[in-house]
Amino acid sequence: MRAVWVTGLLAAAVVLTAPRWLPARVVALRAKVFEKVNGDQAIMFPNADVGPDRFQEVYSHPAANGRSRGAGLSDLFWYWLSPGPEVHQEHLEAGPRYDDVARTTRALLAGPGGALTATAARCTAKVLDEVVTGRVTPVRLRDLMMPVWAEYFYELVFDEPCPREARDLIVGHADDVATALKCTGLRHPARRARLTRYLAGRVAAGDVRHPLPASLSPTEQVHYLQGTFFNTAVVQMSEAMAHVLLALAQHPDVAARLAGDPADDRYFAHVLDETMRLYPLFGIAHRITTGDIALDERTTLPAGSVLCFSYPDYHATGYARPDVFDPDRWAEVPVRAAHHIPFGVAANRPCPAWRLSPLALRGATREVLRRVTLHSTVTHTRSLPSRGPCLLVRVGEPLPPRRLAVLGAFLRVRDRWEDVWRSVVQLVLGTVMVLHAHRLRLAGRYFDTHDTQGRPVRREPPSTQEITR
Repeated sequence: MRAVWVTGLLAAAVVLTAPRWLPARVVALRAKVFEKVNGDQAIMFPNADVGPDRFQEVYSHPAANGRSRGAGLSDLFWYWLSPGPEVHQEHLEAGPRYDDVARTTRALLAGPGGALTATAARCTAKVLDEVVTGRVTPVRLRDLMMPVWAEYFYELVFDEPCPREARDLIVGHADDVATALKCTGLRHPARRARLTRYLAGRVAAGDVRHPLPASLSPTEQVHYLQGTFFNTAVVQMSEAMAHVLLALAQHPDVAARLAGDPADDRYFAHVLDETMRLYPLFGIAHRITTGDIALDERTTLPAGSVLCFSYPDYHATGYARPDVFDPDRWAEVPVRAAHHIPFGVAANRPCPAWRLSPLALRGATREVLRRVTLHSTVTHTRSLPSRGPCLLVRVGEPLPPRRLAVLGAFLRVRDRWEDVWRSVVQLVLGTVMVLHAHRLRLAGRYFDTHDTQGRPVRREPPSTQEITR
């Protein structure tokens, strides 16, 4: 009987303490799974040979410019980002087709700074009017912001207000991509195909406000729009806003300063820099070397190496108290000299929205703070698989401190227990998708039949000697 009691107590202790130890163990297991994707080819930076001081030097090297061909990781990312990674600007190899696509992207993202900021504020106001209907509104910040950026990028592409049908299709597609990337759910190609069909109709009708890349077929043009603007742009901006708002929810003094002086663009820039330093949108950027890179007289990275540049590790170096959220540090730290590359490096395919993003994020953040105060007690991580649980309280209608404390305690406990089952789900589904992507070999099979510019590879028929051999 005593043994039964002891076993029961041990089991109870394991269950009750699971939020403290299980997520970290599962994350470690997930990391092992993903390490196997590229085998011994992958080289992580910074490392013992290339420290933070040389990180950007290697990242910017002209030979570190391969993008998809020759990396096992490419099969996985093409799987997550389908349809259309073969024409997505981020995954195209250097050459005329990349240049053509990049020019179009820049044109569609261009505009007067004031207009880009004002459009973001207007789209944010529209969504908040729909969502914030009471004194206090519980939300998931990423989910709150996806409709905002769906409307925003729809307007940039089509130069007209976004109809609800299109917004729902864009949000459904972007959410499916983000959920699969975080391994909290499987991908749903049929859900993505609904947006593809809608965009195909708009492209065929000539509704896009700027000519699409002539080097792409009509189908590829649709996939380019879907992947660049209604996948990456919507997902990344939603994630960025979720990080900014969650940081403000957990640092009310910073939020109060921004709300009290919304015209202080310099301080908002500091808040954004600090948010992107602690919670960079890119975890690891991988590049494939197209030539040898000599690190020193004895060490050379051979052509075909897969280089993995870790943004979180790099951003954690060179700062006092790197784990502390402190926007004021940027009043003294020159951004150009800091270990800080929120939009990548200029010499190696930086984010094409590097100019637009701060302007749009500023407009959206101002509109949120004008209407609500933010409160959250959940764990804030870079990948944010929880989607950022938060309470929105209308400005001028504060909650009693006791009620706010109770709601905060509820959010914190729920988040910790969600983290337990979510970590297990991520391990299982992540493994399933890695194996499925490995079997499909989307990138590998594409480059088996196409060159780096997307042209079909002409293969000579086998000779009689080869047939009879």
